Amino acid sequence: MITWAQLGFQDRSSFIIEEFTFFHDFALLILLVIIIFVGGLIWRIFFNSFINKNLLENQILEVIWTIIPAFILIFLAVPSLFILYTLDESGANALGIKVVGNQWYWRYEYQGIERSINNIRFDSYMISKDESESNNFRLLDVDNRVVCPLITEIRLLVSASDVLHSWRIPSLGLKIDACPGRINQVNFFSLRPGVFFGQCSEICGANHRFMPISLEIIKSIDFLKWWRINK
Repeated sequence: MITWAQLGFQDRSSFIIEEFTFFHDFALLILLVIIIFVGGLIWRIFFNSFINKNLLENQILEVIWTIIPAFILIFLAVPSLFILYTLDESGANALGIKVVGNQWYWRYEYQGIERSINNIRFDSYMISKDESESNNFRLLDVDNRVVCPLITEIRLLVSASDVLHSWRIPSLGLKIDACPGRINQVNFFSLRPGVFFGQCSEICGANHRFMPISLEIIKSIDFLKWWRINK
């Protein structure tokens, strides 16, 4: 999706990013009302030559502008806590993918398919400018894409082997830090097929900008065929 001046969000492709967008619009609306109200009061005070004696000491007014912000915080906390709960919720039958960040490429390992010992493992490097074809996205496409089934819960286990990295795909609302010696987890599922691009969002060294992420979502039957071919 092309947005004016690139100020908007990418097309929403998962339940998580839809909730993020709703919370963003909801919080922005509340913020706009607060700015207009406070700005109006400041404007009247600046251009009013008389001081209202009720503003000097008014207990009812003190109670009102204490209670109203409390209710505003509650309205912001409820959808925020719902999103946090959704991110931490995990299904028992989720497809597991282990992601390891390296300088400067990603390593993937599929887990939980047919209880196989020989799970798929591969490294994912950015396609260089010399090897890139005309239909590839410059600095975003990779030699081995991560392939996932459509409308299936995916559990990502993310870590790093050397320094801090960050696995991020904006259109799916995913951003999880890859820390050496620690495993972070996030769950997601895509609402539509396609190829989604992201990049490492943690400055990890000289070639940090050459560490893209390419995720391909396909139908479940096509994913099983891909799995049996690459197993």
